[in-house]
Amino acid sequence: MSGAVASAEPVVARSRALRRLDALLQGVSRLLMLVCMLALVGAALVLSYSVFARHVLKLATDWQDEAAVFMLVGATFVSAAHVQHLRGHIGIEAITTLLSPRVNRVRRWVVDIFTLAFCGFFAWKSWTLFWEAYVDGQTSSSTWGPPLSIPYGLMAFGMTLLSVQLLLQVAIGACEMKAGVAGHSGNAEAGGHTPDRTGGHA
Repeated sequence: MSGAVASAEPVVARSRALRRLDALLQGVSRLLMLVCMLALVGAALVLSYSVFARHVLKLATDWQDEAAVFMLVGATFVSAAHVQHLRGHIGIEAITTLLSPRVNRVRRWVVDIFTLAFCGFFAWKSWTLFWEAYVDGQTSSSTWGPPLSIPYGLMAFGMTLLSVQLLLQVAIGACEMKAGVAGHSGNAEAGGHTPDRTGGHA
């Protein structure tokens, strides 16, 4: 039993260190969320001005739509890491209530691994698009012609932040499952008895 407890202690220490890193990342993500909120307000104001300028002032608008799209793209991707931390993305939970908490932890960990693989690939492709747009000086086809490196850069930064968040969640989940296995083996070495709340044995 002492061996199992000793083997679980480094795992618990690593889990605590990872959780501190996760808390640090969340501090950065919360600050970025404020920027994303301002971007959404800015996009709404720009689109509102666009409607007013076109239909009331009869002015041509050549930058409002793209500026709003750029702000919406940035807000969507940059805020994704914070949403992932809260697990606020839309998910189908048809079988979640039918599974035990332990099986649900494993299921969520496996889903995080596949999501990390997809988001890591997405982040890599986004950085390649950003670099090509930056080096080649690519711009949009509108008369305003803003550089495409702006939306690609926001997309790449947001997906990288999301990938780091998923990596931390995968690592934390692995540590928690290892600690749970070590604790279970320690109970088995002690005779397989687990005291219940009334002082008896389950």
